[in-house]
Amino acid sequence: MADHWRLFHGDNIQRDDVSFPKPPPWRDLQKTAEHRGETYIATPEAIDAVNAALHLRRPLLVEGPPGVGKSSLAYKVARELRLGNVRHWPINSRSTLREGLYQYDAMGRMHHLSRKQPEGNAAINAAVENDAIERFITLKALGTSLIPAEKPMVVLIDEIDKSDIDLPNDLLHVLENGSYHIPELERIRKERSEVEILIDPGEGAEDQVTATIRNGLVQATCFPFIVITTNGERELPPAFLRRCIRHSIKMPERARLEEIVRAHLGTASATAEATSLIEEFLKLFEQGNAVAVDQLLNAVFVATSLPKPSEEQWRRVKSLMLNPLNE
Repeated sequence: MADHWRLFHGDNIQRDDVSFPKPPPWRDLQKTAEHRGETYIATPEAIDAVNAALHLRRPLLVEGPPGVGKSSLAYKVARELRLGNVRHWPINSRSTLREGLYQYDAMGRMHHLSRKQPEGNAAINAAVENDAIERFITLKALGTSLIPAEKPMVVLIDEIDKSDIDLPNDLLHVLENGSYHIPELERIRKERSEVEILIDPGEGAEDQVTATIRNGLVQATCFPFIVITTNGERELPPAFLRRCIRHSIKMPERARLEEIVRAHLGTASATAEATSLIEEFLKLFEQGNAVAVDQLLNAVFVATSLPKPSEEQWRRVKSLMLNPLNE
């Protein structure tokens, strides 16, 4: 049985007949967003927080340790309310407000303009001069969610606590007024008051989508449903916090962990191995170790859905999957 577990043997023998098994459901890259929306189990507290944010047109700030499902809540709401694809803005220490609103490819524009020849081909020069600046502008996740729409779009601003200290305050005007300006388009509004530019179609979309922007101003007609997540690595400014509905997610208890495992892996995962792994996972957490629910799901998937490794292999693999994040 152990040989069936190993795809890679490390013995320098090249193999053409390796049969790769199906990935875990949450790692099927064609269905990742769909799976997250289908399997997320919302608590009564999460349901109340989402409804408060929807009614009040406020961002939902979801707090909690890594791996408890903070970002998946956005996919659940988008799926249940049929709000289309989730626009995702992952935050890092270099993120700026403009990066979340739109991208202007200035270098691409300069390269394009450099094609003009002082006394060269007239057709090339005419094409360059008639080329519009809007071809080099694309609305990003937050910027797209603020274009006029009949229903709110869903945007996920992930891990705001990893941002530069100024970003939460920079977001205040946009979150309060639901609008922003694109200076590059404002400068040409006398020549072209309306332009078509590319927008972020959301996760899983294949086709390019455009929107009409007037006078360089993007003004929402329907405030988006914005989920902002934080791992609590640093405090956020009070001015930012008061504009959000705050919801805290804690490590699920045993019964909910069992429910989460069933949602992701089906009733076939309800085995003695899965029960033992849940107990071991909870023990690690109670001892003060930082562990994430997806680590548990990985371990249960290997134990219940794949050819069983030998005891020695399983001991090594399990220690890799359940290794505390703070070690």
